[in-house]
Amino acid sequence: MPAAEAALYAAAALMAGSAAVWAWLLGALAGSGARTPRLDEFGPHAGAPPRVSVILPARNEEAYIGRCLRSLLGQDYPDFEVVAVDDSSGDGTGRIIRDAAGADPRVVHVSARPKPDGWTGKNWACAEGYRRASGELLLFTDADTRHGRSVMSLAVGHLESAGLDALTVMPRMLCPDAWARITLPVISVFMHTRFSAARVNDPSKKTGYFFGSFFVMRREAYEAVGTHAGVRGEIIEDGALGCRVKESGRPMRMAAGGGEVEAVWARDLPTLWNGLKRLMVPLYLRDRRTALGVFSAVLLLLFAPFALLAASAAALAAGAPAAAGGAALLASLAASCGAWAGAAAMTRALRICPLNAAAAPAGGLIVVLGFLAGIVRAGGDGAVAWRGRRYSASDHAGAGPMRV
Repeated sequence: MPAAEAALYAAAALMAGSAAVWAWLLGALAGSGARTPRLDEFGPHAGAPPRVSVILPARNEEAYIGRCLRSLLGQDYPDFEVVAVDDSSGDGTGRIIRDAAGADPRVVHVSARPKPDGWTGKNWACAEGYRRASGELLLFTDADTRHGRSVMSLAVGHLESAGLDALTVMPRMLCPDAWARITLPVISVFMHTRFSAARVNDPSKKTGYFFGSFFVMRREAYEAVGTHAGVRGEIIEDGALGCRVKESGRPMRMAAGGGEVEAVWARDLPTLWNGLKRLMVPLYLRDRRTALGVFSAVLLLLFAPFALLAASAAALAAGAPAAAGGAALLASLAASCGAWAGAAAMTRALRICPLNAAAAPAGGLIVVLGFLAGIVRAGGDGAVAWRGRRYSASDHAGAGPMRV
């Protein structure tokens, strides 16, 4: 058999596998959605509302933190404080927090002390906020998050009625630019299957996960799992903390927010690019085989189907054997349709224009190249730039899960 014909049959086999995986992913996505509890679905609970301390770390967030603080201070919950931590910002973040604290006594302004070695910046800021928090419940959120007026009441009611130690809320992810709108749908399929509510909420599964934009914990549970000091070196700190809670056997739950929580996924192309590298570098340093496996899977699922679809069509047009070329064409078309269907499903879930799903080939290519850049970086100096700081990823390659 000529090499070109053999290559077409090999491509057909790879793409048949890719199509099968896409069929499984789409089924898992549909099943996960059906089994995800809603934030506003909970039973009655008695007792006085516990005091909530919102811990809000912020570094160079002057464009977002004002909106975040307004959404928090507008909550209908009766007893809470907002511990807003200025993490050595170089812009107007500290001034905005200071002004908010002067206008509303519920805001506690904290200027984080210099970050010790071995800590990532956000973890240190959260630890600094915890030192000043007085609440029985600790609610962690991000400065680029917007909160619905009743989300705190709903979260506390859900946590109390279900007897949980921790609750995280799935946010609606906002995509402020075109790069985010074409990449988030394709990569979200993996997020909503690997770290789905169905897996997190199943005590028999090992998967634990928090969305950094919103998770609430009982103070006692937070202290028992080691606080943020226990994940001090984790670059993906929210996922790592969720893992520690799950491993401890404490009851936790992931709930769909129904739009009560909105968070920005990637603000621009540089943020997106650094975020993709940030996912891969610590994973590669911790376990090269797993990292390369993840990269290969992303390549074969997100980009290869479209590339091989074009290549097999070109081969047929150039006179390639009909059987081999047709098999490659049909298999790659099936895999491509799976990728488009996944992207289309996520554009609906994200409430962005469905036409962004048509750009799935470009979105997949960006994700593949971003992951590849992370592997190359890890094979070099292994440094990761994030929020204006540069980390030696070899010192921060803990056991936290991959998160976008």
